[in-house]
Amino acid sequence: MYTRQNQKNLTSAQKKRFTAAVLELKRTGAYDDLVRTHDKYFVPDRDSKLRVGHMSPSFFPWHRRYLLQFERLLQAVDPGVSVPYWDWTADNSPVSSLWAEDFLGGTGREGDRRVMTGPFAHEKGNWEITVGITEARFLTRNLGRPQNPIALPTAAELQWALDDPTYDTSPWDSTAQGGGFRNKLEGWAAPRSERWRNHNKVHQWIGGHMTGGTAPNDPAFWLHHAFVDLLWDRWQLRHPGSGYLPAAPLALGDLQRGRVIALDEPMPPWDLTPRDMLSHQGLYRYE
Repeated sequence: MYTRQNQKNLTSAQKKRFTAAVLELKRTGAYDDLVRTHDKYFVPDRDSKLRVGHMSPSFFPWHRRYLLQFERLLQAVDPGVSVPYWDWTADNSPVSSLWAEDFLGGTGREGDRRVMTGPFAHEKGNWEITVGITEARFLTRNLGRPQNPIALPTAAELQWALDDPTYDTSPWDSTAQGGGFRNKLEGWAAPRSERWRNHNKVHQWIGGHMTGGTAPNDPAFWLHHAFVDLLWDRWQLRHPGSGYLPAAPLALGDLQRGRVIALDEPMPPWDLTPRDMLSHQGLYRYE
């Protein structure tokens, strides 16, 4: 049993141990394997195949297992390391501590958006992008998107998602507008005045590599998703009578049958179901 801490409370030594372990996974190739996994399971609504990681009910349990895989690899390098979380409703500025030289580094420079500071800057020689859809071999960011400004989600926007007592609704994808915590927190359900909310908006606010299927190329991905994982906890505590949906496989004839994961169906690439991931009790806790 270990603790995932708020990144703002990490000591300089803890930050150094975390980034050193991440860099070691990059050196061995294990990190890029994780990026490939995320990209493989980044399947949009318009595809007629199984959606397990995104735009589907298994968004939360799939990413919980994915973060655990990363964390176990980190702990094989340094048993004292865990994944910190980033509360983007509070630390909501490009000058917040996680973007400092001693942790994740800052935004990209004008023009090519290349990150020039921190341990993941290409110039340091330890962070070359090998998995992606662009030619760039360097990490890119565009914090806050100054040319077309976007703000991080507010506490009120987050509460709007947490208040919904229904886990998810048909058609179980990005168009599920009739309510549902999953789509509101993942961020596809949004007022007409906004394109994204919550989780999705954070990816857009960071910009660069964080805007596509190979988002884990940016180590900020893990801190973002640790907070998303914590928010699933908060929703469960707020709505103890509500559970994962769909609880049973979809009926024959349902257009989403075979495209979304029910409570007791396995989530590739693991032989684990959403039920297996409903709790992390005994594994880790959040401070």
